Amino acid sequence: MAEESTAMADESKEESGSFIEWFLPAAFIICAGWAIWHTPAYILDFIPPASQSLLDQMSALHGRKDVTPNMAGLFGGYADAIDWAALVLMPIIFIFGVRTVRVAAMEFQDWRKIDRIALFVGRITMILIIMMTGIMLYEVFLRYVFQAPTLWANELTLWIAGFVFLLSGFYAMQQRCHIRIFLLYEVCPRWLQHVFDIISVILIWFFAFFVVFGSYKQVFVTKFYKWEMFGTAFDPPIPATIQPMILIMVCLIAIQALINLIADWNIEPSSHIGVDELDEDELEAIKRSVGEN
Repeated sequence: MAEESTAMADESKEESGSFIEWFLPAAFIICAGWAIWHTPAYILDFIPPASQSLLDQMSALHGRKDVTPNMAGLFGGYADAIDWAALVLMPIIFIFGVRTVRVAAMEFQDWRKIDRIALFVGRITMILIIMMTGIMLYEVFLRYVFQAPTLWANELTLWIAGFVFLLSGFYAMQQRCHIRIFLLYEVCPRWLQHVFDIISVILIWFFAFFVVFGSYKQVFVTKFYKWEMFGTAFDPPIPATIQPMILIMVCLIAIQALINLIADWNIEPSSHIGVDELDEDELEAIKRSVGEN
């Protein structure tokens, strides 16, 4: 355990923000975006609807949304070579991203190896924010300079923002930067703080269980399996993707809360100081992260 802690401490000193840390999240987003957009092809190949009417509806939807309609599907199915490549590359890129992610100076330092998943998800979220900002600027430029607004920019921004909101919750849980009311917590002895921590995790798991139990059929059968679209000109699959992602992220946040409880059990909690001093500490962390002496 001591050797592992020393290795992680040495690794955390390595400089973050390298090219690979930008490339892998961006590559994962591209593959995931392609796979999500072509999910009807995967549904038709892997779990085709039993109803002929639903099968025809899904096939017609795939025909409308297919980015490469002239490419033949592999193995006699609907998914073509690019669809399969995106599907296969997603877990590969994710694994490499998790293994190569580095902790920045301003991030939580008492991390464990399993926290790499949340850290890489955080990097994906950061790239999504950059993409979302670029799309909005592109739309503003076209709208007010050329008087030619797009039909897709606003809805694509809304779609990405939904993923940003959900993914950032998972990252925030790992960073311990979620909202906490610590006025009573800090004046209690350590054993009572442990009791509060356990109760908090139990409540999170209680909430996650009933959210998933009460809605998984509607979400995965009605929204995802039927691939419900947004019903607009661009018509993105926002209901079919965001609602399942809510359940997935609720489960991941609950798991991360338990990991935090175990990892922080023998760590003395940090004392929350005044706002002015806290801001000064954050400023110093930011300066260190950008290499300023």
